[in-house]
Amino acid sequence: MTQHEAGITQSGKSIDGIVWNILGQTYVPKHHYDSSMSWHATFPPGTFVPPHIHTTQDEFIYMLEGRFDLLLDGKDVVAGPGDLICLPRNIAHGIFNKSDQVVKCIFWVSPSAKLWDLFTKINNVGDPQEVVRIASAHEVQFLPPPSE
Repeated sequence: MTQHEAGITQSGKSIDGIVWNILGQTYVPKHHYDSSMSWHATFPPGTFVPPHIHTTQDEFIYMLEGRFDLLLDGKDVVAGPGDLICLPRNIAHGIFNKSDQVVKCIFWVSPSAKLWDLFTKINNVGDPQEVVRIASAHEVQFLPPPSE
């Protein structure tokens, strides 16, 4: 079992100064243990994470500012400030900022599985197809686009 150290990751700070740029979103990692991982996320208007499935972890989002439109297990739902979004493993979900406002939120997953390595590898990758390819090797499966 990993021994955790007591401490504070201060506002605006991250682990080892790391900041990931993932398809126009900014992720600032706040903690990373085998058992869980968290990051502060900023989604500018028009950014999104396409529908996908985490096969080995549960994911949560606590909304600080703004509004997300989500596709959650085939249903359209909306979340705003103060809402907690629960995204269990093996349940398809997509996250969209369709508003004209920035969304700020806290994500965390349990366990962390291969997500840290995934974010490190897709940092600053601008090609969505390359992101999908890399993600599949890190226990995140993106779904094909819906047929019209």
